[in-house]
Amino acid sequence: MQAPDPTLRPLDHLTLRGAADAPALLTREGLLDYAGLERAVAALAEALRARVPEAGARVASWLPKGRMTALLPLACARAGLVHVPINPLLKRAQVAHILADSGPSLLLSGAARLATLEAGDLPCPAVAEEEGAAMLAGEGGLAPSDADPDALAALLYTSGSTGRPKGVMLSHANLWLGAVAVAHYLGLGRGDRTLAVLPFSFDYGQNQLLSTWAAGGAAVPLEFLGPRDVVRAVEQQGITTLAGVPPLWVQLVETVWPPRAALSLRRLTNSGGRLPASIVRRLRELFPAAEIHLMYGLTEAFRSTSLDPALVDTHPDSIGTAIPFADVKVLTAEGAEAAPGEEGELVHAGPLVAKGYWNDPGRSAERFRDGAVWSGDRVRRDERGLIYFVGRADGMIKTAGNRVSPTEVEEAAIATGIAAEAVALGYPDHRLGEAIALVLRGDRAREAELRAELKRQLPNFMQPSAILWRDALPRSPNGKLDRERLKQELMA
Repeated sequence: MQAPDPTLRPLDHLTLRGAADAPALLTREGLLDYAGLERAVAALAEALRARVPEAGARVASWLPKGRMTALLPLACARAGLVHVPINPLLKRAQVAHILADSGPSLLLSGAARLATLEAGDLPCPAVAEEEGAAMLAGEGGLAPSDADPDALAALLYTSGSTGRPKGVMLSHANLWLGAVAVAHYLGLGRGDRTLAVLPFSFDYGQNQLLSTWAAGGAAVPLEFLGPRDVVRAVEQQGITTLAGVPPLWVQLVETVWPPRAALSLRRLTNSGGRLPASIVRRLRELFPAAEIHLMYGLTEAFRSTSLDPALVDTHPDSIGTAIPFADVKVLTAEGAEAAPGEEGELVHAGPLVAKGYWNDPGRSAERFRDGAVWSGDRVRRDERGLIYFVGRADGMIKTAGNRVSPTEVEEAAIATGIAAEAVALGYPDHRLGEAIALVLRGDRAREAELRAELKRQLPNFMQPSAILWRDALPRSPNGKLDRERLKQELMA
């Protein structure tokens, strides 16, 4: 296959990649062709610049999927602004932290969500979704930008091992080349339709849109309610491409698929965790016309590897080899290339690497060194160059496709006043990849009250599946809580 075009463009030029009359975006508000996509992005960009004239200012969005959320990445880029998408599943505490950290000049949200924020949470003016719809309908608009591809285009917040979500700084070039790379190795084309099920605040989710537009295809966002909604949308909209995380695929293979829907799909992509070989085999049975792409990525470099679909049957546990524009190495603790079969850390260099963490030079210096990002993930490479994921070095819990900081769950439990000490651990779960166990020292008679408070403070994917009470938690010789011992006891 010929290498993808490495020519850089400002991100908003994706509106120009398809034929003017070809479908580009189908949402509950209706269908936009590429000419309509360009007009809507131009109008929204002009409306944003009128409200936020300062170049490089941040614009945050806390919205469900729709035309506005699909267009904001391009419209902010065109207006010279930096988009900060906030997962609509997050609740007040997490949203307040992201707003305080990113310092936006404008927040776009719905009236009901805005009502959940408390005094002091909102550092900027807010536009309710209902009012914001008018921003898409303006006459005229801004022409395609001439932005520096190295300029900042987005902050995507991802949980970190220190507890608080951190903003990953992504440039036009990061997002543009990520879109071009994925469109290339998936073989996307102008006749393709992508069902965008994953949240747009997730780098993998946002790329559903960007890679589809890079290929001149059509994106169909879907607010996920259940697996039957996915089946219905695939059948009704003639979907050819579907991206998912392991828990979603588990649900989809347990669902009845009419032949017309199953045969519509031409490619399935997985990231956000390893897909069990049994699920891979079931996908092959259910979707005989589809290629299966097993991938690995991290927000700090978007996507690192992908497995050639021709190798899925023989190497279903591999995450493949480097994607276009990615330079991936497996390095030992001493910084040397690991030998075949030897475990090392996955280190990603090249133009997909992000610009660091927003407002956090200390953590940026730890993870981003010499033009590369050190993933913290342990992998090994075999004799033929295929890479295999071994485990995470930073203790993060990967549940339902989300990276959850144990510290954030622990802090929420302690903040209730019911738990004096807390340790959150991940344990294997067929549906979620990992479920969360919360080990506590405190007033066990108030467990129901604690669960209710956690449901109020944390999104669903952060809720513990199991709560275990101890009279005392084990400590290491240096006085810290002994997480490894607790995990060994949990797995025994």
